[in-house]
Amino acid sequence: MALAMVRGAREHLDVDWAVSITGIAGPTGGSPEKPVGTVFFAVCGPGFERVEQKQFGPKPRQEIQKRSAAYALQMLWSSIQH
Repeated sequence: MALAMVRGAREHLDVDWAVSITGIAGPTGGSPEKPVGTVFFAVCGPGFERVEQKQFGPKPRQEIQKRSAAYALQMLWSSIQH
């Protein structure tokens, strides 16, 4: 899902690089397979795609969102410099 999102964003916005985040920030919606705090990230650029999954829970929703945004920006920055 994160990879499809980032590909669509890059195409729709006509940009060189894009990043996407999706997951379960809670406080509900988790499952045994994907508990609250499970977040998926994707970065896409010219000839480059990267997908990662992280677990940031259990934490409050706002904390998961802040950590996810910071991680996505770090992931994008390191990917651009790759």
